[in-house]
Amino acid sequence: MKKNLQTAFHTRQYMLSKDFEIYYYDDRNLKKVDLHTHDYYEFYFFLEGDVSIQIGKKEYPFQFGDIMLVPPHVPHRPIIHSVETPYRRFVFWISQEYCNHLLELSSDYVYLMQYVQVSKTYVFHNDRITFNAIQSRILRLLEEMHSDHFGRKPQISLYVNDLILYMNRLIHQRNNPKSQSEEGSLYFRLLEYIEEHLDEDLSLEKLALEFYVSKYHIAHVFKEHLGMSIHQYITKKRLALCHEAILGNMSITEAYRTFGFGDYSSFYRAFKKEYGISPKDFKDMQMVKYE
Repeated sequence: MKKNLQTAFHTRQYMLSKDFEIYYYDDRNLKKVDLHTHDYYEFYFFLEGDVSIQIGKKEYPFQFGDIMLVPPHVPHRPIIHSVETPYRRFVFWISQEYCNHLLELSSDYVYLMQYVQVSKTYVFHNDRITFNAIQSRILRLLEEMHSDHFGRKPQISLYVNDLILYMNRLIHQRNNPKSQSEEGSLYFRLLEYIEEHLDEDLSLEKLALEFYVSKYHIAHVFKEHLGMSIHQYITKKRLALCHEAILGNMSITEAYRTFGFGDYSSFYRAFKKEYGISPKDFKDMQMVKYE
C-alpha cells in the first residue's frame, strides 16, 4: 500500500468533516480501544491482522475482505489478539446528514444502512475478486483526496457516492437473488456468470456445458449484443482486475493467477496491448510515484 495514503491512528470519535472521512491505518502496536459509540456510520474494510470486533455483546472474528458497518449509537470496539501481524484496514465515516442528502437523491444509496439497522447484521464476507473491486474504489478516492488536481472536490464527491452505491448494490443483490426466469436473456445470464467466475475456466466449451447451449450460439449472441467476442470481453474484465490489484500492491504473479490468466506470457501480451506498458514497468512506475 502507498505509504503517503496512510494515517496515524487517532482515538478521536467525532468527525471533523460534516459529510465523510476515510482513512487507511497500518498499526503494529495498537493500544486497547474501549467500547464506544458515535453519531455517524462507520465502515471497516479489513485487510490484515489477528483481530475481532465486538459489536454490542457479540464478538465477530475478522478475515481478509470483510466489511463491517456500525450504525450510529451502537457500541463497538476492536479486540487485538496478537500484535505479531500488523492491523491494517480502511475506515470510512459517513454522517447522518450526508446519508439524508443521498436519500433525497435516491433511496438506493441508503439500502445498506437501513438493512443493517433493521436486521442487526453488521459484518459481510467477500471473496477476493469482490473485495478487490471495493478496494480499487477506496484507493482512487484516497489518492484523489491526497492530490491537488483540478476538479478535486467534485471528483471526491463522485468517488464517495460511487463507493457507497456499489456497496448498496452488492448487498441488495445478495439479499435479492434473481430466479432463473427473472434473469432474462442468455446474454445477461452470461454476463452475470462471467462476473462471478472470472478466476475460473471460462472457455466456450465450459460455458456451453453450463448453459446447455452450443458454443457457437453463445459466441453469436455475445457478439450481437456487445460487438466484441466473448473472449475479448473476458480478457478485458480480467485485465481490469489485474490492473487494479497491482495498483493495490498485489504482486504481478498473484494478480494474473488470481484473475484467470493461465500463464505469464499470455498475460504479459494482453496487458501490454491493453495499457501500452508491461506489467513490471507499470508496477515500477507506481512504486516510484509514491516513494
